[in-house]
Amino acid sequence: MLKLNLTGKIAVVTGSTGQLGRVMARTMAECGADVALHCLHNLQKGEELAEEIRSLGRKCIVVQADVGKLDEVLAMAETIGINLGKPDITVSNAVSNYKWTTILEQDSSDYTDQFNTCVLQSVHMAKAFVPAMKEKGWGRFIGINTECAMQNFATQSAYSAAKRGMDGIYRVLAKEIGAFGITVNQVAPGWTISDRDREQGTEIDENYSKTVPLRRRGTDQEIANVVAFLASDLSSFITGAYIPVAGGNVMPGI
Repeated sequence: MLKLNLTGKIAVVTGSTGQLGRVMARTMAECGADVALHCLHNLQKGEELAEEIRSLGRKCIVVQADVGKLDEVLAMAETIGINLGKPDITVSNAVSNYKWTTILEQDSSDYTDQFNTCVLQSVHMAKAFVPAMKEKGWGRFIGINTECAMQNFATQSAYSAAKRGMDGIYRVLAKEIGAFGITVNQVAPGWTISDRDREQGTEIDENYSKTVPLRRRGTDQEIANVVAFLASDLSSFITGAYIPVAGGNVMPGI
């Protein structure tokens, strides 16, 4: 039977204390990886998750950094290297708050903020972690994009623009480092059910679900499963991909 086996691998997940990040980090650990949990502010949640991961028999540390600042990401990479080892897998998942409004009403600072979080995070993570992957001749560089990058609906401008910029970074990077045995891929969730929804009883939204071919919202675990697959050897010949996990709500063309 095929199995997602990340034993002996080290993963770093940015935004790991968030609704989706914590599930991806936990799933990596369940597949056998040691995990570095990144957060910007919520150290308490990070330590709680770290204890949970350690209870699985995995090594785990919590690190802080502003992913929009190269010096902080480089310092984070150094801390991880000293305490866990040099990561084989990176998952760029950290997000910033976004105000859904029209272009005419969107503050210019929102575009800068989204650019820093989506584009510069990806660039900084590459600069910090890809060199070690090149030395090993193996690596998985994974980014969390969104279905919005294809939808381009009203009020999505700053978010969609930044995620489309992120897409360009990943496609170019895949071509630049593929020769070193490193794959570069993006996972694009739709509107995903998280623990917050479960707590608040907001899992079902018929207006959204009726637009989705599978007629429902996806779950955080379904997103994490695809990320774990891309992190594993089972995905060894997939690179440069933008993979919607959105129930068919968006479908890349050929």
